[in-house]
Amino acid sequence: MSPTNPAADLAERTAEAGARPAAGAIDLEGEAQTSARARPGSATEEVVVLDYGGQYSQLIARRVRECGVFSELLPHHVGVAEVMGRHPKGIILSGGPASVYEQGAPRLRRELLDLGIPVLGICYGMQLLARELGGRVEGADVGEFGRSQLTVAQPGRLLAGTPAQQTCWMSHRDTIYSSPPGFSALAASTASPVAAFESVERGVYGIQFHPEVVHTPYGQQVLTNFLADVCGCERSWSPSSVIEEQVARIRVQVGEGRAICGLSGGVDSSVAALLVHRAIGDRLTCVFVDHGLMRKNEGAQVIAAFADNFHVPLVAVDASERFLARLKGITDPEEKRKRIGAEFIRVFEEEAAKLEDVSFLVQGTLYSDVIESGGGTGAATIKSHHNVGGLPDDLKFELVEPLRALFKDEVRAVGAELGLPERLVWRQPFPGPGLAIRIVGGEATRERLEILREADAILQDEIRKAGLYRELWQSFCVLPDIRAVGVQGDSRTYGHVIAIRAVTSDDAMTADWARLPYDLLERIASRMTGEIRAVGRVVLDITSKPPGTIEWE
Repeated sequence: MSPTNPAADLAERTAEAGARPAAGAIDLEGEAQTSARARPGSATEEVVVLDYGGQYSQLIARRVRECGVFSELLPHHVGVAEVMGRHPKGIILSGGPASVYEQGAPRLRRELLDLGIPVLGICYGMQLLARELGGRVEGADVGEFGRSQLTVAQPGRLLAGTPAQQTCWMSHRDTIYSSPPGFSALAASTASPVAAFESVERGVYGIQFHPEVVHTPYGQQVLTNFLADVCGCERSWSPSSVIEEQVARIRVQVGEGRAICGLSGGVDSSVAALLVHRAIGDRLTCVFVDHGLMRKNEGAQVIAAFADNFHVPLVAVDASERFLARLKGITDPEEKRKRIGAEFIRVFEEEAAKLEDVSFLVQGTLYSDVIESGGGTGAATIKSHHNVGGLPDDLKFELVEPLRALFKDEVRAVGAELGLPERLVWRQPFPGPGLAIRIVGGEATRERLEILREADAILQDEIRKAGLYRELWQSFCVLPDIRAVGVQGDSRTYGHVIAIRAVTSDDAMTADWARLPYDLLERIASRMTGEIRAVGRVVLDITSKPPGTIEWE
């Protein structure tokens, strides 16, 4: 993600101060406690997705949003009152890795079926419905994983508009052999006698396959049928509606107060800043802290864009020497993150103290940050994110997080609607701790930073010339603390190694390594070894996420 400057790394202070849960985080012990300021207004239609631990749960919510309906992911064990408090037009039960017959497996709250709200079960969610309502669910001798052929016997309401023979994506071992009494079996697959069923009277629907993945060609049609025909959603959620709702919400929250925003120039902090600026005007001041860990010429670009183009009040601080001093001798990536975050807070608070009556802090936290930082049902913390995970008890500001309910692609759409230049809207994510965590296993010295900065500039230049920049989620260089023997001219060299990392993704939850053309890779390697004397070898990272993460550290 592109954070509020490594900047609004308030979460990083958690390690150095007593922490309380971040506003709007999901309580891992039970109830969802989504901040009201993060969610759309009450006029927005919503469909709740209950997460049973499936690998595609977040993707379900994203696909629903793509249909024009706001959707939020909640723990499967969330209270019925919490669900009802959102006044949902529909409820979707996600897939999950468990068997419905396992001891301790997630269960269905039967009360959800008595609310008069349409319910759609997907995979494990469908099996829960079948078992609860009297259908026959048993373990199969052979599981069904990957692409499968679906035969539609009767489309009903759920499969209307889809062909009798179609491809779908399955991922299950338990199988539904008969529908609950009063339900119509709509379709079957090779290994699933009942792959879809519905009871229009009860408002309960189920599909064994995953409509949210691209490998199910008619999946979006199935979701649209449920949202529009079954739930009666108007499907009016859009970037323009997000802007209207968030601007109104910010005005209510901030009132006549003043706000400050740590600005990095990335799309997240930029969109957050522009939303708040639209809401409260010059009562927002953006602070750009140049920690000396940015890419080539990036600081100047940020200052020019916001101070000159958008006329947002901006304070620019060159604190590179301070950050380098704090990083001296530090090689551990988490320690780097903590020190950079803590130092930023010191610089940030010094600048904030120079402003009068600032009570609010703007952060560009995204929904995916909350999920990956452990803000989901039983989710493990993959790595601490700069904008989530915990805030110090002595925090002097109230948070304004207008993007907390949005995924990255939605933020880009909002940015385009706000008039952000294309270069800013499509700027690839850049970590708050900057190039420091791309120096792997070594100290972030001035020399190493300059080597990495020049290598990254060459990579970005060639990627843009090849017309691939927008096709990639991220492309960057890593400088591991190793050297390799080489030869230049007639002399032996012992130069640094640059690793190229380029991935494709929709939301950074999963990612695949990008198949860059060989001639492009050749040009990049040739330029790096030819133009940067300290570089003697260039390698390519071909690890997907999972098992790897996008960043090395």
